[in-house]
Amino acid sequence: MEINEAKKRVGELTELLNYHNRKYYVEDSPEIEDYEYDALMRELRALEADFPELLSPASPSQRVGGEPVSGFKKVRHEVQMGSLQDVFSFSEVKDFFDRICQEVDEPKFTVEPKIDGLSCSLEYRGGLLVCGSTRGDGFVGEDVTANIKTIGSIPLELKEKLPLLEVRGEVYMPRSVFAKLSDEMELNSEAPFKNPRNAAAGSLRQKDPKIAAKRRLDIFCFNVQRAEGIEFSSHKQTLDYLKSQGFKVIPKYTLVESFEEIERCIKEIGENRFDLPYDIDGVVIKLDSLSDREQVGYTAKVPKWAVAYKFPPEEKVTKLRDIEVNVGRTGAITPVAVFDTVTLAGTSVSRATLHNQDFIDERGIRIGDMITVRKAGDIIPEVLGVAEPSGSGEPYKLPEICPVCGAKAIRDEGESALRCSNIDCPAQVLRRIIYFASKPAMNIDGLGPEKAKALYDSGLIKTIADIYRLTANDLLSLEGYKQKSAENLINAIENSKTNSLDRLLCGLGIKNIGSASAKLLCDKLGDMDSILKADAEEIAKIDGFGALTAKAVADSLSEPHIRKTIEALKELGVNMSYERVASSDKLSGKIFVITGTLPSLKRDEAQALIERNGGTVKSSVSKKTDFVLAGDDAGSKLSKAKELGVAVIDEAELLSIINDKPQNESIGGQNI
Repeated sequence: MEINEAKKRVGELTELLNYHNRKYYVEDSPEIEDYEYDALMRELRALEADFPELLSPASPSQRVGGEPVSGFKKVRHEVQMGSLQDVFSFSEVKDFFDRICQEVDEPKFTVEPKIDGLSCSLEYRGGLLVCGSTRGDGFVGEDVTANIKTIGSIPLELKEKLPLLEVRGEVYMPRSVFAKLSDEMELNSEAPFKNPRNAAAGSLRQKDPKIAAKRRLDIFCFNVQRAEGIEFSSHKQTLDYLKSQGFKVIPKYTLVESFEEIERCIKEIGENRFDLPYDIDGVVIKLDSLSDREQVGYTAKVPKWAVAYKFPPEEKVTKLRDIEVNVGRTGAITPVAVFDTVTLAGTSVSRATLHNQDFIDERGIRIGDMITVRKAGDIIPEVLGVAEPSGSGEPYKLPEICPVCGAKAIRDEGESALRCSNIDCPAQVLRRIIYFASKPAMNIDGLGPEKAKALYDSGLIKTIADIYRLTANDLLSLEGYKQKSAENLINAIENSKTNSLDRLLCGLGIKNIGSASAKLLCDKLGDMDSILKADAEEIAKIDGFGALTAKAVADSLSEPHIRKTIEALKELGVNMSYERVASSDKLSGKIFVITGTLPSLKRDEAQALIERNGGTVKSSVSKKTDFVLAGDDAGSKLSKAKELGVAVIDEAELLSIINDKPQNESIGGQNI
């Protein structure tokens, strides 16, 4: 084939494939079978291989390609990717509406679903997609262009070749894709993602674009961040323009003028939310006129011209079939409700914790009752109470002996939890081993719950210290290990020996010692020997420890099995000292509480950042709290902060404080 003939055919194939991409991904009305589409794609790739000069960055063949990357480059957002003020009632929406009406003559609003996904930026230059990046902290995100290109509904080339167009969208995973992915991960003994939003975030940050492509992500675009060569006067106008350029735009955006219309739209969207093939967690109400937005302005944290109404958790009534009992690493005996499967927030749920005996007694729960369940924050299943009593038998009582080892179950004074009294209970030992290797503790990559259980069941590890006695040959005797995977795990175990002492202290499962309190102990006392010598009185002097907590910690540290474990770990070369690290004192004396899912930082990373800059992180909100660091799905802690008048900040504001960087406000109010 000659070059001119090839060029013509490449153009035809490109036009055909782009057409069918749009029909499949954007319009949801495919016209050809997959094998026909694949045949066209194979022909295009063959021609591009024979004539490399015909390969364009906007070719449909470039959606799934490229080698895995070792890391993501940072991208600075020219326009801040900000967040919105959440509201939880129609009265708060009415307050917002009334305030806007006082400042703007005859305002109009757009009402649109709030997609529950991961925010990203798409940057086009000369009509070509040149960069796709995550929101990050709002100021700096990560370059995920290769993964963005795998999303079929994102155009690689626009009809109108503007010098610059930056678009903001929400990447999400459809529910059907999430369900299939969860099944596959469970079959492969992998921990499944908690929900479609977390799955979308994890998939978009995959280092191998081919894996990202298999996840079949999608996107809804909802804002123009920047544009050159065109001007807009309203938000609806920008959405109409994006739709004309081939973008999959936020569905059912409606232009309204009255509060009654806003209320009606919210109710309609809410009533239909679980019939959608994707998750939404609220409704966004925005002032439509861009010039009016400039007039209304911003607070230090959010625009004053928009709010996000968040839906209350969905509740369902179902039948309680059984109550199972689990034994945790500290011996806590926890009842778990097993009920007829219901769909909550788009996923199937059949189990939820019942916490303890007090919880059961307060609600009079009996097996056979009809119970009300929901997902707290649309994530964690919980039992609210009895909807319809069964009318038979007494409320459920936890067993008086451990269901695993048969030891007596005890309840310490002042505690609600029932505990197994046998520290050598197999269930406790296994849970302790699993927790020791987990991310909050020693973070041993490759030693997850399934692997730990297999090693425990085989008898290769019977204590925490046995982890450090493993050899590659030991692992090769087990199913699922080959030379490379065995060596990788042994290397991960060896590397964990150098972890900071606070991780070790947290991993030992000492009563009342989590990540934050372990850091406080280590920062004050410095090494393991000093910690073991400290009595309750000395520990109580450390900020964050009350007298009762200090006594419980001192008692736990003096227990023979804890001392024996520590001595064994010391002999095996595990680090027993603590290096105090502080990059600044900008947060000195400030007390933080973290709640919700942050856009780029994991919770332990945010805690470490705060502590490196002199701040303290605690688990509960009180009048002494200075700041609540809130992300998505923030729950009761956020409500408590508002009730007490505690300042609430987001990740971007935290980073701004630490970096002495002012909040960036976009020109034209097009940053949401």
